[in-house]
Amino acid sequence: MGELMRQYWIPAALSSELVADGDPIRLKLLGEKLIGFRDSEGRAGVMDHRCPHRNASLFLGRNEQGGIRCVYHGWKFAADGSCLEQANVRPEDRFCDQVRAGAYPTVERGGLIWIYMGHRAPPPLPMIEVSLIPEAAIEIQPVMRSCNWLQALEGDIDTSHFGFLHIGHVDAEELDPANPMRGTITNRAPAYHVRDTPWGTSYGAYRPGGEQLTYWRFANFMFPFWTQQPQGPFGRNVHARAWVPLDDEHTMFINVMWRELTDRASIAPRRVDGTPIEGLEIVNNYLPNTTDWLGRWRLSANEGNDWKIDRAAQREGRIFTGIGDVHLQDQAVTESMGPITDFSNEHLTTSDQMISRTRRRVLVAARAWRDHGQVPPGVDDAEVFYGSRSGFFLAGDDVDWLDAYEHELEVAERPGRPGGHG
Repeated sequence: MGELMRQYWIPAALSSELVADGDPIRLKLLGEKLIGFRDSEGRAGVMDHRCPHRNASLFLGRNEQGGIRCVYHGWKFAADGSCLEQANVRPEDRFCDQVRAGAYPTVERGGLIWIYMGHRAPPPLPMIEVSLIPEAAIEIQPVMRSCNWLQALEGDIDTSHFGFLHIGHVDAEELDPANPMRGTITNRAPAYHVRDTPWGTSYGAYRPGGEQLTYWRFANFMFPFWTQQPQGPFGRNVHARAWVPLDDEHTMFINVMWRELTDRASIAPRRVDGTPIEGLEIVNNYLPNTTDWLGRWRLSANEGNDWKIDRAAQREGRIFTGIGDVHLQDQAVTESMGPITDFSNEHLTTSDQMISRTRRRVLVAARAWRDHGQVPPGVDDAEVFYGSRSGFFLAGDDVDWLDAYEHELEVAERPGRPGGHG
């Protein structure tokens, strides 16, 4: 699976995490120990942490004057891995042109530092809609999760869990009839359509919407580890979330969202009297970052403190889970499965169609690459990702689900498109 992921550009860090001539940081990606730094000219470098001279860690290195210098013998490397100096070697014996640090190609876009870890020529960057928006107009939320990337990701493409994990304590009568989330509560067991797409997989979950209308919730899996959830009205729900494997048992999710999606408060379930309902906050209380390989963007609530579950709130019905943060609710259930869950213990049902379809789609692509060298979906055709969008909307009962999707996509705001709205 790692070889499949290496064919795509991978977000390695936030651009803001690297400062020109600042301290290098430890990064772990696909099980590899790397360092990231930004040189004097602002170029970002991501490379093997081992100096190619004697394997001392370049994390200890001096970021100075256009490169990082190993403190062991003074060898210096540029952001692209080229050897600039061999300070402990006599001039006549130097061979800088024959030595390179194991650096990966980097590109910055949308507030992220992307790297390419494959062996082919780097493909174009994926045209994921939110990544095309200027950095000043987006919000980025990184969180490390202590479990395998796939079990973490699957929560995003499992629409029926929302009516329980997040709003299981809410009755439909508490909501204004016009609130679009009311349908999720009145019918917690939706019907589904699921399909393979050029970018991965997609589902359309549907429920009665009243007055000959259907309430739709669309979401996507995008290769190799991106999701889009139905967390806002389809026409403005410009976002994506990466589930980047650090190693087999740790994942960094990077949530990227268009800042102008400001009507979340108006679509969030509230009581008829306008008061908020507990348990729907997104807070992300972080522990202080450390320099450890897995020391970035950890939440203060974790398995060691039972994800700060409030049993009184759970018993009293104020919060279904007793956990008062949406991200943390997802984190608790996926981490509770263990670092790598045993799928053989599962009993999947019709509400898991998107889960099983996505697992198969990924496995088929990984095997096709391994066995036949078939380039995975979207690697060389970056534009396919621009056709993906998630969100909820109402459509007439007589409208085909794919026609409904295409219509909503056609009239949606597209802030990343030149000349688009927003």
